[in-house]
Amino acid sequence: MKDKIDNLLSEIEKMEIKSKEHLEEFRLKYLTKKGKLTALFDDFKVIANEERKEVGKNLNELKNKIQDKFNHYKEKLEGGEETVSADIDLTKPANPVAFGSRHPISIVRNQIVEIFSRIGFTVKEDREVEDDWHNFSALNMPEDHPARDMQDTFFVKMSPSGGGEGGGVVLRTHTSSVQIRVMENSKPPIRSIFPGRVYRKENISARAHCFFHQVEGLYVDENVSFADLKQTLLYFAREMFGEKTDIRLRPSYFPFTEPSMEVDVTCFICGSKGCSICKGSGWVEILGCGMVNPKVLENCKIDSKKYNGFAFGMGIERIAMLKYQINDIRFFYENDIRFLNQFKSA
Repeated sequence: MKDKIDNLLSEIEKMEIKSKEHLEEFRLKYLTKKGKLTALFDDFKVIANEERKEVGKNLNELKNKIQDKFNHYKEKLEGGEETVSADIDLTKPANPVAFGSRHPISIVRNQIVEIFSRIGFTVKEDREVEDDWHNFSALNMPEDHPARDMQDTFFVKMSPSGGGEGGGVVLRTHTSSVQIRVMENSKPPIRSIFPGRVYRKENISARAHCFFHQVEGLYVDENVSFADLKQTLLYFAREMFGEKTDIRLRPSYFPFTEPSMEVDVTCFICGSKGCSICKGSGWVEILGCGMVNPKVLENCKIDSKKYNGFAFGMGIERIAMLKYQINDIRFFYENDIRFLNQFKSA
């Protein structure tokens, strides 16, 4: 038995390992269940008791030397010290690694946030699954209000004990629900924007999708005027689309603002001369806005006789489509690398 151990030890010490293939051969020959080391341990079971102590010691030393040699060359070869072919030029530069790109929605969202952050707006975000009160009722849209028909809604099925404050639970149709939560839990002055994903039961097409992204804004304080709103939006338009951009406001209707307006900007594609983007009018619609309805303030326990404010909201996809002249909203969600690679420099 001792001779077998000595012979195997001599064999191990003489063996050269030059590659990963040699290392695997070494492992199979000595360290597997059918290897030579296992065979010696099987023979050890039948030797005489008086020899067990010395033989066992020698056998364990052999096992450790085999394992140490395997570990040494495994670390060496996996660490890149494997024999290098003579025809490889180590002075050549490595193959370039392609960098990823930001998604255009993320690019535009970050730009909007950065623009409003410069004039004191903080960023607030909250849940996407919302109760009826915060999504509709608190925004001056009780259950029988016709304005609810303006937004087809995804309702969430709850357990019998579930339900929201207004009776139902929905995927939020706008980030106005975050405005309500902020006004409920904060005291004026409030100056925040609310970016996030929203959901509406729409037929998917080039111009509409069942989920999209919004940024809404809210400013509540004493003596807030419509002029403050107009100047804020003019500042945003010029920062986003260029310093020569102008805006116009058209009367509109939203249940949570009064008066309400739609905001257009001068077409930055054609310079207001008329093109397919602005449909020949020289103007492009970008967002809706208005002065916060006093009923909304009262629903949030804010004194509407002391405080007033303005709110606005825009679709991030809408801004991105205009900014990058994209004609199909579905491109944003299809993960086509050819489309996304266009925004590497953005």
